[in-house]
Amino acid sequence: MIDRAILPAVRDALGRQAAVALLGPRQVGKTTLALEIARQSNAVYLDLQKTSDRARLNDPAAYLSQVEDRLVILDEVHRTPDLFPVLRGVIDEGRRRGHRTGRFLILGSASTELLRQSGESLAGRISYLDMGPVHAGEVDPGDDERLWVRGGFPDSFLARTGTESMEWRQDLIRTYLERDIPQFGPRIPAETLRRFWTMLAHSQGGVHNAAKLGAGLEISGQTVSRYTDLLVDLFLVRRLASYHVNVGKRLVKSPKVYIRDSGLLHALLGIRDRDGLLGHPAVGGSWEGFVMESLLAVAPIGTVPGYYRTSGGAEVDLVLEFPGGSRWAVEIKRSADAVPSRGFHEASRDLEVAWGWIVHSGSGRHPLAKGIESIGLRELMAELKGRS
Repeated sequence: MIDRAILPAVRDALGRQAAVALLGPRQVGKTTLALEIARQSNAVYLDLQKTSDRARLNDPAAYLSQVEDRLVILDEVHRTPDLFPVLRGVIDEGRRRGHRTGRFLILGSASTELLRQSGESLAGRISYLDMGPVHAGEVDPGDDERLWVRGGFPDSFLARTGTESMEWRQDLIRTYLERDIPQFGPRIPAETLRRFWTMLAHSQGGVHNAAKLGAGLEISGQTVSRYTDLLVDLFLVRRLASYHVNVGKRLVKSPKVYIRDSGLLHALLGIRDRDGLLGHPAVGGSWEGFVMESLLAVAPIGTVPGYYRTSGGAEVDLVLEFPGGSRWAVEIKRSADAVPSRGFHEASRDLEVAWGWIVHSGSGRHPLAKGIESIGLRELMAELKGRS
């Protein structure tokens, strides 16, 4: 088992709230982490994909009242949406008997639907945590490039060979297309969605142009937006919003779109190994997305990410606004010799950033200009952790 950095946060949330929802893509390790918590706390684990476990909840209020002194873990809870109103009553009844925290750990693979179902019934009784693929801070420094190439899904990262890893990712993509996505959204032809997902991969880190993507697929821009929403809800795509400040300049306002896991990106593009990646046109966008996901995984709670670009050429890959309002500007480059461009300097002035960073693929850090440093990914992750 890879030690996941989110484990202490899950325990803390269970210590202060009755229910905790752990959200993230399928096969990212949510169940493994939950079973570790169950082993340490004598919890009840119910996999609601199993008919036998669902049968134990034929009379959920009666069953759950029998185990109110134990943590109950509900996996694949979206399969039983009628359970949420019952959980509300069980939580409120338990509170009256002194069982106020640590009642339920809920695991889910689709954000919007689970948030809607739980929010309607469990407002004020539930905390939400997002669990993504393994990030750079969770592996040894010598494994960074393997993590970048294979991505952070544990079975892909830990596969015995690169070929096994690639086949696992291709199988996961097929599972999403043929089973999971039809379950969570309206019926979409699998081949159409595969082409759309692949087109997003080819434009990794680019400004989202729904009309252009729609023309390539012979579908409307509105349909493109619906497909994108679905992939975002399943934690497969990140939509990075344009960061707005009142500077009297014309800003690019469309979001940028990234395949969140670099391994899935490479599988969609047919990139099998490091050499193939380094020679591929998507290498820059791939590295940018990989770095961004690792940074956001350790950013303080409440951090607002975005990107900044003006029609005049001022640009920052990643803007981080921290609770309290201070901002960092982050430029992501593969080369350790990269220097800030004039557009980066101009954007940093527009944004009045507290500090600017040029993230490279090596280690170490050194100043480049006043308020700007060149820094390795792990060193910048440590800086972010220090702000938490």
